[in-house]
Amino acid sequence: MGLFAAARLTGLLLMSGWAWHIGRPPRAILGRAWDADWYMLIAEHGYGRVLTWPGAVQSDLAFFPLYPALVRGLSSLVPGGTSGSLGLLVSWSAGLVAAVGIYAVGERLHGRRVATLLVLLWGLMPHSVVLTMAYTEPLLTAFAAWALYALLTRRWLWAGALAVLAGLSRPNGIAVAAAVLCVVAYEIARGGRNRTAPGTGGRNRTSPGTGGRNRTSPGTGGRPVTNPRRDPRLWAAAALAPAGWCGYVLWVGFRTGDPLGGYFAVQRGWTSTFDFGAGSARVVRDIVLRPAVLPLTMALLIVLAAVLLFVLFVLGRPPAALLVYTAVLVLITVGGSGFFESKPRFLLPAFPLLLPLALALTKARPRAAIVVIAGLAGLSFGYGTYLLTLSPFAL
Repeated sequence: MGLFAAARLTGLLLMSGWAWHIGRPPRAILGRAWDADWYMLIAEHGYGRVLTWPGAVQSDLAFFPLYPALVRGLSSLVPGGTSGSLGLLVSWSAGLVAAVGIYAVGERLHGRRVATLLVLLWGLMPHSVVLTMAYTEPLLTAFAAWALYALLTRRWLWAGALAVLAGLSRPNGIAVAAAVLCVVAYEIARGGRNRTAPGTGGRNRTSPGTGGRNRTSPGTGGRPVTNPRRDPRLWAAAALAPAGWCGYVLWVGFRTGDPLGGYFAVQRGWTSTFDFGAGSARVVRDIVLRPAVLPLTMALLIVLAAVLLFVLFVLGRPPAALLVYTAVLVLITVGGSGFFESKPRFLLPAFPLLLPLALALTKARPRAAIVVIAGLAGLSFGYGTYLLTLSPFAL
């Protein structure tokens, strides 16, 4: 938590100094810029805002409800607090909770050194400045990290409940529900038979979501659950996991008069669809063939790096819980069309992608590791300042 806070606080101070230098208030940038303003308006007035642009109809129904609900609830406890400041309080608190959850996952899988580096790398990504804004990525990552930890430790009800909250936080929160459903389905399908789980390299006989550390479920007194098909917690987790995401999508559908397609129509109004990467390929072609602005070029480089890290991550044979979660996030990012410059932000919750780099740094010479981390810090602080104070593109 201390390393993550130090990384983000340093970036925040540098950005604030430059913002003051050019005459822009940092708190307004952090608390009301771009999507943050949409969230704050929902917190203040509820849903119902629509903006019409040439070729686009932007409705606030595209934004999931948990974050503005937390801001609104906090406003009743902190009289006089502005929504932007309260939104930052929620985001910063969620970022710290997420950092601890990421550490818990990394420590369970690979030990303390890797876990510490994993948290530090997450705080030093080029787009990590988003983690200090009134955005929802910190909130989703917090729920996702602890849901994955719950799967690794076989706490099924916790995993399902956290998946509900993740699904109410962001559209790509469905990745948490997918991880829970896949792990639970495997547990139920194996029916208590003692098999070697896929993704463990044959080193143990635990389920794919457990990280290879234990064979029992909490609350069983150390006794293995012989028939998961009879464990009501598994079925409850499976029922809970998609409830948050599906519930909001259906609510938007009923509100717009199209129960099954209304939410997706709202997303199309933002030019956001899933087209298996066709739209992204057109943008990549334009970036390669024509002069491109810095945010688009950086977005392309970051997405390519994420795909490479995903390949390395898969080759490391991770637990299925992390594999499914990360794969869904990468698939949504690469296969979706819309605002290409925002794709790196969509990948911020995909912290397992950083595991191969964290493992490599633990094996590198200390001087080399320090050079890599210092380089990432410089890129993160400099590019983050540019994004918030100079870039004309939305994050």
